[in-house]
Amino acid sequence: MTATGTSNSVTLRFLAAPTDVGHSGSVDAGTVLEWVDKAAYAAAVGWAKSYCVTAYVGNIHFADPVNSGDMVEVEATIVYTGRSSMHIRTVVSSGDPKGGPATMRSQCMVIFVAVGEDGKPIPVQQFEPATPDEIEQRDHALARIKVREQIVEAMNRQEYTDAGTAERVTLRFMAAPTDVNWGGKVHGGIVMKWIDEAAYVCASRYCGRDTVAVFSGGVRFYRPLLIGHVVEVEARLVYTGTKGMHIAVHVRSGDPKGGELNLTTYCLTVMVARDAEGNSVPVPAWVPVSDEDKRLHAHARELLEIRGTAPGNRLPNHLLGQAGARRAAGQDAGQAAPA
Repeated sequence: MTATGTSNSVTLRFLAAPTDVGHSGSVDAGTVLEWVDKAAYAAAVGWAKSYCVTAYVGNIHFADPVNSGDMVEVEATIVYTGRSSMHIRTVVSSGDPKGGPATMRSQCMVIFVAVGEDGKPIPVQQFEPATPDEIEQRDHALARIKVREQIVEAMNRQEYTDAGTAERVTLRFMAAPTDVNWGGKVHGGIVMKWIDEAAYVCASRYCGRDTVAVFSGGVRFYRPLLIGHVVEVEARLVYTGTKGMHIAVHVRSGDPKGGELNLTTYCLTVMVARDAEGNSVPVPAWVPVSDEDKRLHAHARELLEIRGTAPGNRLPNHLLGQAGARRAAGQDAGQAAPA
């Protein structure tokens, strides 16, 4: 709380409807991301007292599914403020509405920016943490800024062309009036739902099974997407682990009367294949062929290593052994192994 009594936290509650269920039999990751964006927006607007736009959605792990009929709770809490930005920690929990404890399903950091009537950023009041938990959450957000900058820089260095040979799908459609947010643009949560749908199609075509998102990261919003514009969502396989398929997704849009589409959003989503019982199963290893394949494959590995340095994160299991082998090789050569 600040001296003015403005709350830094908002909680939305609702029932997961049958229409929220996707191909996996539970609520799709894209729908969860839409809920996260709405809760974070409510917290941001309540704090800034102005219209706000989604700027970035950090790493989100989908630990357990949300099922139809669950009572869902999305808590969004401002933990750090910049000049015009608000870093908002979101936690999604769900459980049986007839009673019993709710289970945490996912959590992530969302960054919103307050804007004025001209669409330019405006200052927000500063959040001052007061309790030990608030201070810890503030420090956690600050520690991730450096990691996020490294991720964005690594993503911006990459180029995607037709020289790639990996599985790729492109969805095209018009942004409809039903996709509108409170500022007259397409809601950020809707865009993330499109990203999840494109990643699902790409991953399922590659492995020949139903797939589900277990992670999304580095969702960067470059510019607003307007109602009535043509939308192109391109998803491309760039890396496979033991079970995970790493899918790079680009969202572009433009006026249908023109021919140019501009990049609006980019992220990387990890999908896993499921068997008939809902268990994750191994997928065929993708072997890069062209120079672009190899570059993007190395890029995906780089992102994994960068994220592994964030507080509370670690390298995925299939890379831990390789990292240990590299450290051992360094020691054998008389070099100090990294911590």
